[in-house]
This record gives sequence, C-alpha cells and structure tokens, in this order.
Amino acid sequence: MPSIFSYQSAEVDWCEGNFERSAVIAEYYNTVRDGTSLFSFLPLTPLNFLVLEGDDQVGWGLEKPGLVEGIFSMYFHMTLSYVGQLLDELSILWTLAVAYSFWYPQAYFPKCIKTRKHFFWLTGITTVISTLMSFIKPTLNAYALNCIAFHLLYLTRRELKKCNDKRVHRMAAVMVMWWVLAITSWISDRWLCWLWQAINFPYFHSFWHVLIALSLLYCCPLVIYFDVSYEMPSFKPKLEYWPSDSWPVVVPYVILEEPHKQC
Repeated sequence: MPSIFSYQSAEVDWCEGNFERSAVIAEYYNTVRDGTSLFSFLPLTPLNFLVLEGDDQVGWGLEKPGLVEGIFSMYFHMTLSYVGQLLDELSILWTLAVAYSFWYPQAYFPKCIKTRKHFFWLTGITTVISTLMSFIKPTLNAYALNCIAFHLLYLTRRELKKCNDKRVHRMAAVMVMWWVLAITSWISDRWLCWLWQAINFPYFHSFWHVLIALSLLYCCPLVIYFDVSYEMPSFKPKLEYWPSDSWPVVVPYVILEEPHKQC
C-alpha cells in the first residue's frame, strides 16, 4: 500500500495531465496558477480588509488562514497525495469555520443559541464532526464545500433586501459573476474532462483558482460591510474602490463615515 504522503495517492485527480511539464510537479498549471492567485492577491488583502475612519484603523482579516489554505492547495496539486488532498480540503473547512464563528450575523443564529460564545461552541463541534466525516469519503469533500457557497449567497440575498445602497448591490453582483464563472470552470473540469482532453485544453481547474480568488476579493468587503452594520451601528460603512472607480480592475474596501441610521 502506498504511503499517504506518496505522489498520486489522493482519491482525486484533476483533468490536467500529470508530470507533463515537470518531473516534480504533478499538475503544473494548477500548482502555478494556485500560487499566482495566492501571491498576487495577498498584498491586496490588508487594504481589502481594512476599515478606516480618519487616522484610525480597524482590521478584519482572514489573511493567515487564507495563506495557509493556499499553500496546502499548492502542495496538493504538486503531489496529488492523500495528505495533500485532506490538507487542502480541511483548510478550506477550517477557514470557513473561523469566518462563520466571527462574522455570522447574530440575527441568523438558531433560536437555541443566545450568545456569540454559544455559537462558537456550535461551530466548533460542527467543524470537528465535519473534519472526522471528511476521512470517510474524501472524494465528496469538494462537493460539500462548494455547496456552502449557496448558503452564503442566500445570506447575501437576505442582506441586500434590507439595503438600498447601489454600490453594495453592484459589488454583490460582481462577486456572484466571478463565482458563477469559477464554479462553471470547476464543474467543467470535473464532468467534461473528456472534452477538454480531446481538444488538448484541460486547464479549467486552474482557471477556478484565479476566478474564486477574484470572487473572494469582492466577498470579503461585503462581509465587513454587513458586519459593521450589525456590530457598529453608530457608524456608516461605505464601499470604495482602489485605485479609482473608473479602473476596469479594482480592489474594493470599506471606510467608516459619520454616525447614521442602520442601512
């Protein structure tokens, strides 16, 4: 039996051919584009996660969990090892658990949960159970993790109904657009591999890495915006774009303005 650390010991193998461009990197383009998207967006993360008011700075961030997840994903695509697969998938699960623990709106807590501390416990127990279940059938993990996006989209839709800010609706639409392109690339690579291999273009999973990073670039400021609305109701959050609104590609962020009535 091969070691769980051995190359190609994972239950999942993506459409790209293995070791075609490197003797040590199994999926060259998946690995390189994963790394490219990680290190391209990492310098933008502090701006993306900062809420500013005058000279004061209040930070929200998942930079470190996101960095760890990106490194594990690169390791998985480089080796296609069983350990790499689990690290890649579980790091996403744990990052989501952290995000839910800190930023899930208290208004949506189950009726039996009264405080954020109780919700921490609920999230922690759910994460432990999900982690253990991930070892039962690892091939299903990626599908389960992608399904969480539908819950996030549902929450976004509910929040948009309560907000009339056109910038917020615009950012949500752009986020969804990138996510649709990303999930389409992921599904295409998974289910239509025979077609892409026939035309010698099996690279849609590498597109997924870039597109989902773009979607998260817009998702994170939205999370901050709604979190400020709930947790700091005396301030008015406002979405801005760096370097300018007129640029075709921008980095969105949030600033705090004068006290206001909640959106």
